[in-house]
Amino acid sequence: MMPGFALSDVNQDKAECANQLVGLAPCLPYVGGEAKTPTIDCCSGLKQVLDKSKKCLCVLIKDKDDPSLGLKINGTLAGTLPSTCRASASMTECISLLHLAPNSQEAKLFEGYQKLTEGHGSTPAAT
Repeated sequence: MMPGFALSDVNQDKAECANQLVGLAPCLPYVGGEAKTPTIDCCSGLKQVLDKSKKCLCVLIKDKDDPSLGLKINGTLAGTLPSTCRASASMTECISLLHLAPNSQEAKLFEGYQKLTEGHGSTPAAT
């Protein structure tokens, strides 16, 4: 794949998911490490995002260190958010949704998040 096409895919992913990710705004204190548990509003927003496009959560996690996001995101907290909120999502699905090479560093991160979620779960905080 040529670098121009990869950049185009990244920009297309961000544009496609911008509206979806607004639903995750209540999750920012949790994925930023400022709250111990996600709020009920966060989990509701997450479930809506997952219902509309699982890929968008994957994009957010993959681009967590992108300075243009202007957000502080802890990849481990974001990657385990579906399990914490008891939402149906497998982090390993991100590998195919984002067309990542199976042995790439990014793919290994998503596999690691999936391993962390097995047997994981907590109760969302009341808002």
